Amino acid sequence: MTTQGTEITVGNPSMSKVFVDTSTDGQWSGNVLLDSIAGQSIGILIPNATLTFAQAQYTAGLMAYRLQNAQTLRVSARGFGVKDGQYCMNESRITPVRVNPNDILTVYPLAVAGGTATNALAWVETTKGTELMQALGAGAGEAVAMTTAINGQSLGDAFFNSTLRSITVQVEDAHQLDSVQIIDEMGGVVMTIQGGFRGASTASRSNEYNLYAPNLGINIGKGWSLKVICKNDA
Repeated sequence: MTTQGTEITVGNPSMSKVFVDTSTDGQWSGNVLLDSIAGQSIGILIPNATLTFAQAQYTAGLMAYRLQNAQTLRVSARGFGVKDGQYCMNESRITPVRVNPNDILTVYPLAVAGGTATNALAWVETTKGTELMQALGAGAGEAVAMTTAINGQSLGDAFFNSTLRSITVQVEDAHQLDSVQIIDEMGGVVMTIQGGFRGASTASRSNEYNLYAPNLGINIGKGWSLKVICKNDA
């Protein structure tokens, strides 16, 4: 397993704290960020504080993060990181959230796939909840199905009989998300949504995501899949 340095600065208009970790790629477990000074988790350090921004970063590749209650496992905030040095304070704003004493900050980074291949992550929101999905080593121009990061389920297996509300996709540094596709059980394309670049690349819309598609209303059937098509910009 590979590792990389990760960091999240969280706060509000009157304060902020920096949390750091050397995180293992491809997992949530064990990737708990601690305060850079006191070495404490966020719930112990600043219980009951209200957060209005989160600036998350990784060394190379891509990364998701979440604020989670370590006892109930409830996630109260989530998002994507950016490559070190590509922060945008305006994009770092989050819906105000109060820190629970049991909360921890955890991250799910992925390393660079290598060659022309691309790794991708997606926060997928449905009426059943929100899950992180991933596609690993997608070849350039290839439509690759995403599966849940935790247990490897397809869109239809994880979210059958629910309604898709939004998709937010991040692909690794310097790569392009050409598009995402929602595919039904017969292989038919229900919807195609075009993506793009992020960060400092040409035509960048965001440092954090390659595609943000809110306000969807697609009823998910059994056997359905979410596919990404990526391109290498190297």
